[in-house]
Amino acid sequence: MKISTTTLSFLIILVMITSYSCAPDTGNAEKQGIPVIFDTDANNELDDQHALAYLLLNDQAFNVLGITVNATYSGGEIDAHVEEAQRVVDLVGCKGKVPVIKGANGDFTEIRDQLNQERYDGSEAVDFITKEAMKKRKEPLVLLPVGKLTNVALALEKEPSIAQRIRIVWLGANYPDPGEYNLENDTASMNYILKTGAPFEMVTVRYGQTSGTADVKVRRKEIYTRMPGSGPVVVEPVTGRHGGTFTCFGDYSVDLFRHITHLENGCYRSLFDMAAVAIVKDPSWAEASEIPSPLYINNEWVEQPGNSRMITIWENFNVDAIMTDFFSTLEEDAKPIAE
Repeated sequence: MKISTTTLSFLIILVMITSYSCAPDTGNAEKQGIPVIFDTDANNELDDQHALAYLLLNDQAFNVLGITVNATYSGGEIDAHVEEAQRVVDLVGCKGKVPVIKGANGDFTEIRDQLNQERYDGSEAVDFITKEAMKKRKEPLVLLPVGKLTNVALALEKEPSIAQRIRIVWLGANYPDPGEYNLENDTASMNYILKTGAPFEMVTVRYGQTSGTADVKVRRKEIYTRMPGSGPVVVEPVTGRHGGTFTCFGDYSVDLFRHITHLENGCYRSLFDMAAVAIVKDPSWAEASEIPSPLYINNEWVEQPGNSRMITIWENFNVDAIMTDFFSTLEEDAKPIAE
């Protein structure tokens, strides 16, 4: 039987799209890969989107159970963050396979007294996190928050027993220096978690230094050169945050970089959040050390040398290894097929 060129092209695209395994663990047979819930303020800038695409396309390394969303002050209200996260999910071929769940618009202090109510700000995300954390697994559920820690803190407050069933890997803080965007959006949630027994890992940011994720950066020209056409092709075009329509994440990445306003030295942009995903995939790509848990009080870190509660600090990232793996992950996936 002779197959037309058009039919053959369609079948090839269909195979490429369906070859990505985005389906989360159903609870019957545990899917291979590290079980992860990604918690994001996706509409803040552009690193969340790249981290999420990288995470979802590393489906041999990760079993992504869902995307919970929070709102931080530079990205608008919660619905805008949900919409941006859904765009990325759709663009990498995971539409209808990995859920995007609305989380907290407000902060921990505002919400924590409402946890006895059936519905409250962030309840969908909190319920999702606690339900997934309570499932029996061979390894802890990784919570990978790359924005404020509100959803995670609320889940621990509502169901403290999940503390020993999870591993929190948070992208945030300039520790030991003060400040940082994610920290400042909800300091109370971070301090609350630091007082619990939940395993906590801080993936440092450290603006302007080479020891934090701020150093995991990319030249905009390289995005323009390498990202067009990267990632799986989707049949249904996705409308971007700045308008236009896209059928692969690589083209959307280029559009995000075209609209970014601040670039370091006129050409670089840090992909902070993507580095947090990378070190969960391969811990050798950064240095980890344990310290007694400090607290953050009056805009300063207060050390507690006698504290038996230990946390992990991640620093000194292997920028070349991380960026090489990021580009390889996107470039190995399907490219658009010419008519």
